[in-house]
Amino acid sequence: MKSAFGPTLLVIVWFLFAMVCLSSVATAQIKHYDYIVAKDGIDKGEEYLDAIRVNIRPELHSKLAPYVSAIRYAENGGKGREYGILHKRVKPTYRSQAGWCAATVQKNYDRWVKAGSKGEFVVFLGKRYCPVGADNDPNGLNKHWIKNVRKLYARHAR
Repeated sequence: MKSAFGPTLLVIVWFLFAMVCLSSVATAQIKHYDYIVAKDGIDKGEEYLDAIRVNIRPELHSKLAPYVSAIRYAENGGKGREYGILHKRVKPTYRSQAGWCAATVQKNYDRWVKAGSKGEFVVFLGKRYCPVGADNDPNGLNKHWIKNVRKLYARHAR
């Protein structure tokens, strides 16, 4: 005689297992988002997520998005300069800053891979995003960028 609970119990166990798996994946993928929301609020968090979705390839979201949030914290720029993007074509808005930052991270990741992935990506990125000795860095603060972004990335990528 078959039990009526067999298939039902199996479905329940499978569902619970799936929920545990999905919750751990979702948490790992949004840690960087939580940092942005904590710093800039939920509205800016949504703009940040849109910038990630539009400018970083989906298969690299979990790897590269924490760099974008780490850069936000390292740059700590004011309104319209939150991500430290100074290009004249960048609108002084949060979304534009986040978008240019995300696109810069993606493009430089692609360049780093094409060049053979030598050394740390954060060093490769830092030499382009925030070069030491740049004319727009009269106080020499860019020398701290790689170390700061490396430390913040480790925290934001957990």
